[in-house]
Amino acid sequence: MEKLINSFEFGLFFWHSLIFIGLVFLLRKFAWKPILTAVNDREEGIRSALLSAENARNEMQALQADNQRILQEARMERDAMLKEAVVMKEKLIADSKAEAQAVGQKMIEQAKAAIESEKQAAMADLKAQVSALSLDIAEKLLKEELTNKEAQEKLIEKMLADVKLS
Repeated sequence: MEKLINSFEFGLFFWHSLIFIGLVFLLRKFAWKPILTAVNDREEGIRSALLSAENARNEMQALQADNQRILQEARMERDAMLKEAVVMKEKLIADSKAEAQAVGQKMIEQAKAAIESEKQAAMADLKAQVSALSLDIAEKLLKEELTNKEAQEKLIEKMLADVKLS
């Protein structure tokens, strides 16, 4: 380094400085502005891309929140529909049971009524047969007793005695 300081030449320094200043002016005039413009444009593009990415991320978060909200609403609606379906099923089952029980009770009542009417008809038929049989027996007895004159007189006396007692 000492060698460089000892061998300093003013002319060489002057020409180097002059070339450097000229080069700086030329670069400033022809290259510096386009380079700065390109750098500024690139910086602005990056800034707008970052802003767009941030907006897209915010939009995506809003969409995800909306999707979550819609999904939650759909789940709640599904749950409500399932509960309603269960209630309707239970109501239909209860209604069907009640209707079946009512129909069964009605059939039992009809069967009881049919049995009662059959019973009444059988009783009436039995009474008719008993009375017909009784009349046949009475007729046969009377014919037997009325053929004998002595038996007829006893029967008349007995009937007169029953009439007086009553």
